[in-house]
Amino acid sequence: TYKRAHLLFTDLDRLAKIVNNPNCPVQFLYTGKAHPYDGAGQDLIKKIVEISRRPEFLGKIIFLENYDMQLARRLVTGVDIWLNTPTRPLEASGTSGEKVLMNGVLNFSVLDGWWLEGYREGAGWALTEKRRYQNQEHQDQLDAATIYTILETEILPLFYARGTKGYSEGWIKCIKKSISEIAPHYTMKRQLDDYFSKFYTKLAKRYYLLSANDNAKAKALARWKEEVVEKWDSIEIVSFEKSEEIVNVSIESGQEYNIKYVIDEKGLDDAIGLELVTTYINAEGKQCLYSVEPFEMVKKEDTFHTFRLKYKLNNAGSFTISYRMFPKHPDLPHCQDFCYVRWFT
Repeated sequence: TYKRAHLLFTDLDRLAKIVNNPNCPVQFLYTGKAHPYDGAGQDLIKKIVEISRRPEFLGKIIFLENYDMQLARRLVTGVDIWLNTPTRPLEASGTSGEKVLMNGVLNFSVLDGWWLEGYREGAGWALTEKRRYQNQEHQDQLDAATIYTILETEILPLFYARGTKGYSEGWIKCIKKSISEIAPHYTMKRQLDDYFSKFYTKLAKRYYLLSANDNAKAKALARWKEEVVEKWDSIEIVSFEKSEEIVNVSIESGQEYNIKYVIDEKGLDDAIGLELVTTYINAEGKQCLYSVEPFEMVKKEDTFHTFRLKYKLNNAGSFTISYRMFPKHPDLPHCQDFCYVRWFT
């Protein structure tokens, strides 16, 4: 299964050394249920139980039966580490890790799901986000070895560095950092605050804006959209000027280039926006956005509008430059609210 509960058993000899270290004893708790038709899940539980009964793992690997909400509640408040090992990138969220966070439990997980956003150095532990191998078996072996190493060299030494006080000050520091820097981002208060500030408040303001004076602005916006639809295809690029050729050639990093467009808006009267869009191809061969630079409308003469941009590329590399024209209006919430755009190079 994608949760990879078997990962800890990849190297049983190494695992046995970890759990039987007299100076740093450790115990792994497993629990869960498999659906009656989930054969793989049932087989996994059988394997965990079988391993837990081996002499070297008695009392060290424990499977807790009859998993339910009460048992889950005791677990999320009673363990020291929450180990989660999903297959990248299949973890949708991982809410159990968020629950233990509120109870002073430290997370040790793959950088996937919520932990990809939540992880902070010094407030838990993480396996890298990226896969090194396409072959899942090879990736599992690497991840298992990484888990063993982090347990041996970081987690257990820190937990048992108790000194004369009887507890690990470093461990408590991690817990405090986890609660102070991660936990506030995973509360219902934060969620409700986000909904209120990002959506509800903005929608309420927009409602009052558009509905005032017998929906005057809503009606005006609708008429404007109809006019744009009618005239969009007739909008004409009259001229295009640039200080130097900047397409398919090497340009100097940090050098400024002047670009000018004259566009006949066909009577739309300052209803057109113009942007220069720069993209690049990353190491995985995907096209990524580098920057979006808006043109400034500097002159208006009859239906002709002059747009100018001073463009400077500050980084070295191979880039693709394109221009896009789109309708603009002060009462549009976003340019994607009106599905018209024209690209040109």
